[in-house]
Amino acid sequence: MRNLIQGIHQFQKQDFRELRDLFQELVHGQSPETLFITCSDSRIDPNRLTHSLPGDLFILRNAGNIVPPHGTTATGEAATIEFAVTGLGVKDIIICGHSHCGAIKALLDPQIISHMPAMQGWLAHCEATRQIIRENYHDLPTDELMMAAIQENVLVQIEHLQTLPAVAARRARGAIHLHAWVYQFETGDVLAYDPSQQQFLPLRRLERAATEPSEIRGQPI
Repeated sequence: MRNLIQGIHQFQKQDFRELRDLFQELVHGQSPETLFITCSDSRIDPNRLTHSLPGDLFILRNAGNIVPPHGTTATGEAATIEFAVTGLGVKDIIICGHSHCGAIKALLDPQIISHMPAMQGWLAHCEATRQIIRENYHDLPTDELMMAAIQENVLVQIEHLQTLPAVAARRARGAIHLHAWVYQFETGDVLAYDPSQQQFLPLRRLERAATEPSEIRGQPI
């Protein structure tokens, strides 16, 4: 706590003063263009990663960057996404997984969370990921298997995202675009899914694809 309190003092003395005008503008409301869905993992800082300012990103975080599909019992995720899409009118939604994800590690080795019933229930929303890995990647070495699961889970959650009514309605008229990313925090690289090649590639090679509509698993986004 001492470090956090010292950080607040530093923020007030330096950062807040430098951005005072911006914070005064934000008093009147927010108008972010992007909803950024990512993991709760402490090693990810969406604003630092994207070099964005307060007010630029509407952020949703949970263990495993999971989006429960429509029809699931009402969740905070569904409410947050609906507010971002319908209330704020975001134009882009990014689901960003990350390397060495503890949730995905537990998905592959359920024994890790055998004493965490709530977490076991939560990861049921990743069951499709588990099955995809079991049937298509079972012969990969451990590290490669982990990365495959992280990437496939992002795509599974993108599919869940498209079942939400608010998102489906905007997509029907091309008013919103979806993006699948994976952040490798140990290298700083960000991979983005390229539908034309059906694989994740460095974002720097896909800057055009990252800002234009494309397809994920045959679904226009």
